Amino acid sequence: MSKGKILAVVLIAGAFAVGNYWGGLNSAAVITSSSGGASFSGGYDAAKDADLSTEPVVIEEMAGEVRVVNDGESIMAAVKAASPGDTIQVMPGTYHETVYVDKENISIVGVIKEGARATMDGKGVLNDAVLYSGNNFLIENMKITGYKGNGIMGQAGNNFIIRNNLIIDTGVYGIFPQLGKNGIVDHNIISGIEDAAIYVGMSDNILVAYNDVFESVAGIEIENSRHAIVENNYVHNNTGGILAFVTPGLPIKTTYDVIIRNNFVVGNNHANFAIPGSTVGMIPAGSGIVIWAGDDVIVEGNIISDNKTGGILIAGHNDFGSGSNDPDSEPNSDRTMILDNFMLNNGYDTIDDVKALLLTELKTGNADILNVGSGVGSCIINRHRYVTAGVNDWKECDFTNTNDIKTYLLDKPVPPRVIDKSETGKIAYLGVCTGCHTYTDRMIGPPVNIIQALYMDNPEGIAEYIANPTKKRDDYPEMPPQNYLDAETRLAVAKYMLSRKN
Repeated sequence: MSKGKILAVVLIAGAFAVGNYWGGLNSAAVITSSSGGASFSGGYDAAKDADLSTEPVVIEEMAGEVRVVNDGESIMAAVKAASPGDTIQVMPGTYHETVYVDKENISIVGVIKEGARATMDGKGVLNDAVLYSGNNFLIENMKITGYKGNGIMGQAGNNFIIRNNLIIDTGVYGIFPQLGKNGIVDHNIISGIEDAAIYVGMSDNILVAYNDVFESVAGIEIENSRHAIVENNYVHNNTGGILAFVTPGLPIKTTYDVIIRNNFVVGNNHANFAIPGSTVGMIPAGSGIVIWAGDDVIVEGNIISDNKTGGILIAGHNDFGSGSNDPDSEPNSDRTMILDNFMLNNGYDTIDDVKALLLTELKTGNADILNVGSGVGSCIINRHRYVTAGVNDWKECDFTNTNDIKTYLLDKPVPPRVIDKSETGKIAYLGVCTGCHTYTDRMIGPPVNIIQALYMDNPEGIAEYIANPTKKRDDYPEMPPQNYLDAETRLAVAKYMLSRKN
């Protein structure tokens, strides 16, 4: 082993030759003039989260050991031996294992040699490839395939970078940062995912950029998350392209301040092969961009074409899907803002519900933009360019671009999370359990209130099931074991789950 530095963990202006990640953050929502027209600065006040600068930083630079893992050796063994600041360099080869990173400042870097990559292969047996709960985590250049659950999943880890990975057929999620803050998901290629190729869950200050996602149910999903920018991605041949959702029943009840801009959203007509009953199982094939109960979502500068059901679909919980059993989850999509987008040949083979909606306005033709919700405060520019329904009462937007919003990333890493022992169960519940369970509504697994009814005053029974689950119901998939959690944590999360009331 040799001393080294993590060279790529501090991202500053000029780190990429393309894109505008690294301009200054904006605070108050104001309209300013620019050569491209009036510009929207956003409602997110970054000053509340960090001292502003012009160079957002995701991960703090830190010296450490470089630990080399050769073909035939174990990545997990290297993680166990690592100290904060270490880089684990994985040489080309095939690795059949699950890697769990619960340490701070760890980087996993695959080495690419003459096109050969370090490949993690679950062989259709293992559930997860990489799970991380440590802060300041980086993973890049890996190939991940053949897992049943997740390719890369964050479990309450902040300050993360997930980039340049090839992820194929990893079950429910490809890349899934859950309950994280201040992170980048960029330059990944992901396909064959039965829920979402990239799923940002209950997270804040996120950038999803320059990814190629295809042949999955959902291409990119921003769910119960805030302050996220989705830009410059190629999203094609999924069931639904880009989603901004509020899933009811989760502890975080909102999705807002989401900018979807400069993406290619093309031909998302793949048959829906989601787990029956899951949230994304309701998406009709041919959906370009779907906004479901999300607020303050801006759609700008995208090329949206050849999506057979519709280009942009906006709805609330009570207007689309099975509704909500969560009284604390506001059901409408409020303040949707649609700016100039290049829209072509959408809705060419749409569903009967869309045809009926168009007919209520005496319209026919290919559907570009459809709103069936009861949200307020929405706006659109150049509406005459598109075939629309449900937007007649929308006002004209008083801005034309989001040039003033360069990033929602923070200029300082989020401080390490200090977890009091009494909060172990809560953090594990939020970071792990809520990836598949809401309190009142169906997700991947049964609602928590159903689990409470089954186990009542038996947290030990839940803890044992977490470690060694068996299939109990035909209408839900078998739960993967979470035996990487120690016995004390499993019991703590079981007790916390039984204490929940929403």
